[in-house]
Amino acid sequence: MTMDADQIVDRRRLRRKLSFWRVVAFLFAAVAIIGIIIASTPDTLIGPSRNHVARVTLDGVIVEDRRLEQMLARIAKTNSAKALIVSINSPGGTTAGSEAVYEAIRKVADKKPVVAQIGTVAASGGYAAAIAADHIVARRTSITGSIGVLFQWADIHGLLTDIGVEYETVKSGPLKAEPNPFQPTPEAARDAVKATVMDSYDWFVGLVADRRDMKPGEARKLADGRIYSGGQALDLKLVDALGGEDTARDWLAKEHGIRRSLSVREWNPERTLRNVGLSETAAWLARSAGFDVVARILEAGAGRGVGGLDGLVSVWQPQDVEK
Repeated sequence: MTMDADQIVDRRRLRRKLSFWRVVAFLFAAVAIIGIIIASTPDTLIGPSRNHVARVTLDGVIVEDRRLEQMLARIAKTNSAKALIVSINSPGGTTAGSEAVYEAIRKVADKKPVVAQIGTVAASGGYAAAIAADHIVARRTSITGSIGVLFQWADIHGLLTDIGVEYETVKSGPLKAEPNPFQPTPEAARDAVKATVMDSYDWFVGLVADRRDMKPGEARKLADGRIYSGGQALDLKLVDALGGEDTARDWLAKEHGIRRSLSVREWNPERTLRNVGLSETAAWLARSAGFDVVARILEAGAGRGVGGLDGLVSVWQPQDVEK
């Protein structure tokens, strides 16, 4: 089949038109993406964004998270972020992770006002994060407190004996790799673990006393590991007010002149798929699509749940009760 000159010219014109609209579509998409980046990033290389109140959500188990710490450091340096609301719904986590979050929030508080708003629960390490703020707001029925530290391990040497398995080890010292779940725990090992737990506990109690303006003995009396409702916590001076984010905004306006007209902008740690496993990748995709419940299940399966925590933890977890 052959084409005449007119058909060839028409086809070339059509190709030019298609190329033109492809370029237009590409430019439009590029402008849209840049606009989204500018709108979602509080400060950009292009320039600062509008003044706003930053919000950071601590949701789930707290572990050391460099991305979260870096984000809090950026909030501290961002002039357009006039204040920070830390929204907490966490039962706690590792003591090291809670310490890192506490210190990161305090660095923000050195630059601008910070208020913590407790949702369903901010217990143990979650409460440690809350006391890093200048002001704490909780719901009347929120769960908080559980001030303490624990270290748990299993003892399965009896089971191994029953099935005829012997466990042997060679180590450089009597307390190396202790406690050992495959052998009875020596008293010296138990005492060593307790000394480590109590050292972290004293640190936690000291924070409560310092941040809540209490005498050490008063703080220690409240730090027996029990949980408190938001109403009880208010009476015990563990929180400052009852309410939600509106109450937090009221405090910012009254005490620091942060206008209610400023919008609240959610800040999120930068997350990539680099160096993550299949479960974490699936969890990231689920959370990006808005399926938070599915993401939490996948994260728990990847070892980010309470059962996957190693070392000392400051976490509140309801125990199953056999009826």
